[in-house]
Amino acid sequence: MENQAVKTDIPHHDGSSLYVSDQALAAGSQVRLRMRIPATYGSVDRVFVRSLRDGEPHFDEAHRVDAPDCPTRSDHSWQWWECVVLAVNPVLRYRFLIETNHLGRPAWEWLNAEGLFDRETPDFQDFRLIAHAPAPDWVHRAVIYQVFPDRFARSSAAATRPTPDWAVRCAWDEPVQPAGEATPRQLYGGDLDGIAEHLDHIQALGATVLYLTPFFPARSNHRYDATTFTKVDPLLGGDEALIRLVDAAHHRGLRVIGDLTANHSGYAHEWFTAALADPRSPEAGFYYFNEDHTTYASWFGVPSLPKFNWNSPELRRRFITGASSVISRWLAPPFNLDGWRIDVANMTGRHGTDDMNREIATMIRHTMQSIKPDSMLLAESTNDAAADFDGSTWHGAMTYSNFTRPLWQWLTKEEAPVNFFGTPIPGPNRISAKHFVQTHQALAAAFPWRIRTQNMNALNSHDTARAATVMIPDGQLVGLAMIFTLPGIPTLFAGDEFGLEGINGEDARTPMPWAEPEKIRADLGPGIAELSRLRRELPALHEGNLRWLYAGDDVLIYVREHNDVCVLVAASRAAFEAVELPASLIHPRTENATPSPLWGCGTLTARNTAQSTTFSGSGPSLQLWRLPGIKAPAGQSGSHISSATPKDDPIGDTTSDLPWTDQAPRLQATQHH
Repeated sequence: MENQAVKTDIPHHDGSSLYVSDQALAAGSQVRLRMRIPATYGSVDRVFVRSLRDGEPHFDEAHRVDAPDCPTRSDHSWQWWECVVLAVNPVLRYRFLIETNHLGRPAWEWLNAEGLFDRETPDFQDFRLIAHAPAPDWVHRAVIYQVFPDRFARSSAAATRPTPDWAVRCAWDEPVQPAGEATPRQLYGGDLDGIAEHLDHIQALGATVLYLTPFFPARSNHRYDATTFTKVDPLLGGDEALIRLVDAAHHRGLRVIGDLTANHSGYAHEWFTAALADPRSPEAGFYYFNEDHTTYASWFGVPSLPKFNWNSPELRRRFITGASSVISRWLAPPFNLDGWRIDVANMTGRHGTDDMNREIATMIRHTMQSIKPDSMLLAESTNDAAADFDGSTWHGAMTYSNFTRPLWQWLTKEEAPVNFFGTPIPGPNRISAKHFVQTHQALAAAFPWRIRTQNMNALNSHDTARAATVMIPDGQLVGLAMIFTLPGIPTLFAGDEFGLEGINGEDARTPMPWAEPEKIRADLGPGIAELSRLRRELPALHEGNLRWLYAGDDVLIYVREHNDVCVLVAASRAAFEAVELPASLIHPRTENATPSPLWGCGTLTARNTAQSTTFSGSGPSLQLWRLPGIKAPAGQSGSHISSATPKDDPIGDTTSDLPWTDQAPRLQATQHH
């Protein structure tokens, strides 16, 4: 039996709707905050909420309240504590102070977004509620499918298009070069009409958002070096092809977002060529030139990617604020995009002593709101991203630090010689489930809960190695299940469903093997489709809270809780004999908490008694179970607070009397050799 490495029978709060009376917070309003404490934690004498008012700490005393699910007479009850707090600022930052009594002496502990501490902690780890306008409701319910247009599919018209001077034309079955002079020049000829022809496939996986990497003309296959922002690359079919694709996607209920570089253009961009030709031109102010106009700043020193200088009012007008700006043009008819993912957003507006990042992000969001109020704004921020995401700018982050990187490290092979997110490390260093949880909590703590549900949870992307190359056999399916069951937007990169491989981002951009079944390594599509369905139909998986139940070495167990239904998740990377948890830790209503299996991969079982539940498994595996919902107390004032209006459970309650094991839909990855 594994030794439990993370203490989980501790007080819990995470900023989700089960614990907060109103996610639509307004500065100057009051909000009711709750915390739950398991009986096994020990006797609690007092609880306070410490909030910041204009930067100064303020304490409000919380009070004990009872809930229908947790009657105080029960030996397995959870205590609920509640406090009304004034939100003075647009971002309410707070933590809980808990007084206990051990051996007749008072003791104090702090609960913040990273966890429970018996010492003072930095304000940066405090919980956050935000008064800024929320993203459209569909954003946190989304499932994103990312397409790299050159490698997805070719329409019949693709063969008629001439090869540009910068490109090396490749057959669809020709190997991708992971590095070298030819890497950005290999042109496979995928186009937008080819994508439109495969919308059935994308929709069958349960995706709700199609995310296109750049479609502007450029001098590379990745197109992050745009030569103009005023038209669609003719190699992709031109403007009319984008209009056809978006119309076809909308007809199916799919939304489409584009990819935009607000940090740089290409060196052949019409603005940059004008800037080079005339130092007195307006465009010369769009970039960072030296005094004699002979050198310029660029992204990471790459000459083909000159960096924008956002001190220029004219650049701001053409790119963001003008009536026909880049941001506006593609959201409006006839193109009708549903949003943007901003490339290297963490670097945008930042250069030396300049830091206009928040200002530019706010301008972009304001313009998008004015043009298309229900549009999505996501931003790439590859490292510790939370400081830039307080709800006033980007809706969510495409970041790897708090989820993707530690997930790779937990599920990695002993030796996986891949590019590990640009570090000098020759592949991921293997970590325990305990360290996965600790890393995730530390790097997700400073995100407001609302933003956490809108961050992109990616198994991999066009900028990383493929998870199938990194992870242990069957680990990819475990990882896919985790992106669907942890807070955030599940994000698939085209080819994940086929188990495609790649040692770095360029190698991962493999053409889709539509007519080459021998290149399909694993048929993961049915599992993805079922996970998409569960996430769509069970509110717990797209808005429920997150509570860690166990994290040892090879085993990770957590629960997503909601007032309708809770979902219990157990995952393992190796065989294990037994992990036993108290029944009351898993669910407060132990007498009515017989779980119903929902989905599984590999072999992972659980046996329960009235007192405990014991999990065991053989090899990489993951299992989902359904549990009853959690009902919060009505509150001291009698006003009811819950995460949503109760509604009929879409999954139904047909299996509530079944045993835990061997009843769930089970999927094994089909291996192709």
